[in-house]
Amino acid sequence: MTRKAFVVGHPITHSRSPLIHGHWLAEHGIDGRYERVSVAPEDFEEFFRGLPASGFAGGNVTIPHKEAAFRLADSLTERAKKIGAVNTLVVEGGRVVGDNTDGIGFIAHLDRSLGADWPERTGRQAVVLGAGGAARAVVAGLIERGLNVQIANRSPERAQALAALDPEHARALPWDDLPAALPETGLLVNTTALGMAGHPPLAIDLAPLPARAAVCDIVYVPLETPLLAAARARGLAAVDGLGMLLHQAVPGFEKWFEVRPEVTPALRERIVADLVSK
Repeated sequence: MTRKAFVVGHPITHSRSPLIHGHWLAEHGIDGRYERVSVAPEDFEEFFRGLPASGFAGGNVTIPHKEAAFRLADSLTERAKKIGAVNTLVVEGGRVVGDNTDGIGFIAHLDRSLGADWPERTGRQAVVLGAGGAARAVVAGLIERGLNVQIANRSPERAQALAALDPEHARALPWDDLPAALPETGLLVNTTALGMAGHPPLAIDLAPLPARAAVCDIVYVPLETPLLAAARARGLAAVDGLGMLLHQAVPGFEKWFEVRPEVTPALRERIVADLVSK
C-alpha cells in the first residue's frame, strides 16, 4: 500500500517540504507520496479530526497551524510540550501524536556545520535574538545541548516568558544590553525575520564577539543574510538557516516511511537550486 504524508499550512505553495521528502522517497525507492494541503485556520480542526481515517501516516504542520496542532493532538512528545507548538504529526492506532523537531533539526545542523565539539570550542554561552515560535525551539535545543542562553527581544515581556521555560539556563537580556553581552558570547543566533528577503537587515555590530564565536541565522531566503556576510567578513564561523529546515524533516520521514534518511550535499543542492530559481 502506498504510504502518504503531507505538509499542511495556509498558504502552502511556498513550502519546500515536498521537494525534501520527494527527494528521499525517490532516493530510497519507496512507494510513497508527500502532498501539500492548504487548510484555512477555521477549517483546521475538522481536517485534524479526520486524520485517523484519511490514510495519511502523518505530516508536517507549518504556519499558521502549529499552536492549533499542539492543542488538538491526542498526545505530545516531551519536546513538543516544552516548545508549546507542533510541526510533526504521526498517526498511530487511530490517535494523532504531536512532535516538534525544529530544535533537534537546529542542533543537528550546527553539529554538521561546526563539528560535534562546537560547544567546547565556542563556549557554552549563547545569545538568541527573538522570542517567537522558532526561538522557543532553538532555545530548547541549546539548553538540551548544555548551553546557557540569553534571549534578547524588542518586547522584553516575550523574552521573559521564553526564559521562564528554564530559569536555571535561560534569562532575558534587554535589547540595549546586547553589546555588553557579546564579548562573552560563543554563539549568536538570529531567529527574527530581520534580514529575510523583503525585510530590513538586522542592525547589529559584531565587533565585540570573540574570535571563537559562531553566528547562525535561521533565515534561508536569502541563504547569505547581511548578518552572515558580516560574520564572515570578521572571520567568524557562519551557519545559514537551510540546514535546520533539512534536518528537522528527518524524524518525520523516518516515522512515516520507516527509513531514516540522510541530509546529503545532493539534497541541499536541490533545495538551493529551487531557492535561487524563484
